[in-house]
Amino acid sequence: MSALGWLLPAAPIVTGVLLLTGRFAVGRRIDRTAPTIAIGAALVALSLAIAAALVRPTVRFPLLGDLPSGLAVDGLSAVLVLTVTSVSLAVLVFAAGEFAPDESRARFFGLMLVFTGAMLVTATATDLAVLLMGWEVMGAMSYALIGFWWREPGRVGSAGISFVTTRTGDLGLYFAAGAALVGTGSLDLDGLAGAGGLWRDLVAVGVVLAALGKSAQLPFSFWLSRAMDGPSPVSALLHSATMVAAGAYLLLRLEPLLDATGWAASLVAWAGALTALLLGAVALAQRDLKQLLAASTCAQIGFMVLGAGVGTVAGGTAHLVAHAAVKSLLFLGAGAWLGALGTKDLGELHGAARRYRLVGITFGVGVLALAGAPPLSLWATKDTILSAALKESPLLYAVGLAAALLSAGYAARALFAVTRPIDAATRLDTEETGTRHVGQLERLPLPALALGSAALGIFALPAVDEAWGNLLDTENGQGPGSAELVLSSALALLVLAVTWALMRHGARVRTAWTAPALNWLHLERLAGLLVARPVFALATALARFDDRVIDAGVRATAALGRLAAALAGRRIEIRVDGLVNAIGRGARRLADLARRPQTGQAHTYYAQAAVLFAVLIVVVLMVG
Repeated sequence: MSALGWLLPAAPIVTGVLLLTGRFAVGRRIDRTAPTIAIGAALVALSLAIAAALVRPTVRFPLLGDLPSGLAVDGLSAVLVLTVTSVSLAVLVFAAGEFAPDESRARFFGLMLVFTGAMLVTATATDLAVLLMGWEVMGAMSYALIGFWWREPGRVGSAGISFVTTRTGDLGLYFAAGAALVGTGSLDLDGLAGAGGLWRDLVAVGVVLAALGKSAQLPFSFWLSRAMDGPSPVSALLHSATMVAAGAYLLLRLEPLLDATGWAASLVAWAGALTALLLGAVALAQRDLKQLLAASTCAQIGFMVLGAGVGTVAGGTAHLVAHAAVKSLLFLGAGAWLGALGTKDLGELHGAARRYRLVGITFGVGVLALAGAPPLSLWATKDTILSAALKESPLLYAVGLAAALLSAGYAARALFAVTRPIDAATRLDTEETGTRHVGQLERLPLPALALGSAALGIFALPAVDEAWGNLLDTENGQGPGSAELVLSSALALLVLAVTWALMRHGARVRTAWTAPALNWLHLERLAGLLVARPVFALATALARFDDRVIDAGVRATAALGRLAAALAGRRIEIRVDGLVNAIGRGARRLADLARRPQTGQAHTYYAQAAVLFAVLIVVVLMVG
């Protein structure tokens, strides 16, 4: 049983490392077989995930002294490992068709497999130490994958910004681990809620910071915009089931900790709700399909974070699973069109769904699910979260409902752009700029993902909802009532229809918020102004202080040392040497004088003794 727990993350990680190092052994030949090897490893990982979900293996080992560490598959992590491995397989199949043989395919597929394995470690970790290992490797792989085309400075710069931003949040997890070690004497995830009052709060601070950073929630959301410079398969995996979902998963996993603090749950709930609302507005303003999908990811992850804050672990996890299917489908569809038409601009994608019908149909299913249209997946899961928010705070519910309606708005924009009939001029441009057809491998995973996006609407069924709560071993509160479901679905369909009508008549909404929303609320600029510039200014000031004061002091000390040495060599040393020489000469003279009385003649010795006694007598007399 424990071997299964090891093999689950080890299979993709070991295969990925072999692909990454294989080029040094066999050269470019490994690029030809890399997709096959990677898909095989993904199939093995999915099989192991299914077995692990049934068997529930546990691995225990000492990591830091006597502190217990390990991996375990419980109800929540079973759902995650199945989701991660399923989406990973779909994305790798798509990538096998997208990446040409002249690409560095071994490097790409190796990084993707290690990335997947790191997420599996994160999902099954039972303590903060092991979780941090998966967390860090996942961050490093995301940097390498976003900047995969490393010869283009802009992409590498985007990878650096994404990495540094998430690393800023990741520091919170180290802080949480230190506080947990002091507060509980352990790093066990299940024991964090039992830490002492102050230490529990400090652990919660670190966890919330790390989770919001990893999941691109406010104020960290801008890094996800930069991540769009990576290949489309990277976006599909990163945005759906792995790195961006990892922060939401961590909050859902540690919901008892959030609830125990009394303040962290409310903070997390409002952070998620506001992110869903504001980044929904950002998505609505975008003119780039991948940027629209990226902003919508922030918004949809916001619903998961909201679910963790209001205590509906079942609802948040259901939304995570459904969103993974929907968003991987949409990003793969966008990637197919980008490869075939050479554009991701909404204004240039007119007719794309009609030209590539399978991609268009499956993309349409995903977009409608994203809009919250019944009976598709995100309609049911979103309402479960909103129902819990209503019990917590009517205002919180209102913000969440407004965010849900924005989902319908930006989904309608994307759907209209790709289904709008193409005019003659645009058709000529498209025929000239189109680069290739969408290959069979790229089409293969789309129907399965579309089926998942539609079928996961079963979460709305009361029996399924109850079974879902039992699977996750959480308290399953009362789900949304019929009135709530009808209201939300009616509003979603109304917003879809209104947005469609406005776009059909060429209406363009230009308001005061359009420009900031188009630029992601200027979050990157604000981060640069409020964080990066002060840090660089402080670093520059410290560098100048080091150069002008500390280095000057060191140089002055060295100069004084040299001067002292010179003085000692030129003046003091001469005098000291002269004194030593004088003492030596005096000693020699005394020795000569001492040798003179030693003549060997007896009368001389007697005379000397007499003189000595005479001196003694004189001294005695003087004293007396």
